[in-house]
Amino acid sequence: MAECELGRFMAYWNENIDRFKGTLPRERGALTIDTHLALPWVCELAMNDAVLDAVERVLGPDVLIWNTHWFPKFPGDRGYISWHQDATYWGLQPPLVTTAWIALSPSTVENGCLQVLPGSHVGELMPQQETFAPDNMLSRGQEIAVEIDESQAVSLELAPGEFSLHHIGIAHGSGPNDSDRPRIGLAVRYIAPEVLQSGPNRDLAVLARGTDRHGHFELVDTPVRAWTLDENSPQRQSLQRKIDNSATR
Repeated sequence: MAECELGRFMAYWNENIDRFKGTLPRERGALTIDTHLALPWVCELAMNDAVLDAVERVLGPDVLIWNTHWFPKFPGDRGYISWHQDATYWGLQPPLVTTAWIALSPSTVENGCLQVLPGSHVGELMPQQETFAPDNMLSRGQEIAVEIDESQAVSLELAPGEFSLHHIGIAHGSGPNDSDRPRIGLAVRYIAPEVLQSGPNRDLAVLARGTDRHGHFELVDTPVRAWTLDENSPQRQSLQRKIDNSATR
């Protein structure tokens, strides 16, 4: 775990928190997924030097931002994230991928912080199933289909501005928010340019550091203004491409 300077990012979040709270299910993707392609302040957070320095030590000097995803849990929210491994669903090979989970609020056991199962990224992926459970925050309610020994899990408690990194293959999840404080975090998925994405469309990506010598992804510029929900922004295009690619897996 490490720390980045949040500063004005918290002010932006506080200005928009009511909008997130009132999100309709059909709009949730537009407000939570790939917002770094529509909102300059989210992109700046994802490109924070402290985060990228840590990512570079994992992936090397060339780094792309493939995806961002907000995971807000408000007090009393019954939403949870079941135990799963991202590598099963993302279609990214080789697994030169790491996720930074950046906390904008305290992330504790009580309010549903990220938990990981150490060593679960080594070896074959575990069998998984799709449940579409109503309180599951994952799109398909995907979960590991074998028993998990939760006594071995490690809770990654974070203070605002701290972040953790986890491997695409590690088993992870989180419980509901049983506290009176919100749990707000941004997951940023970084990849090395040599990674290939399965599916009929080239996903969009932002070059965060170094050089892309492979051209596997369609590079887009960082946003210079905030796009509105009704505009055909790069974020909208990215969401559709991910949906289309996911349908083929």
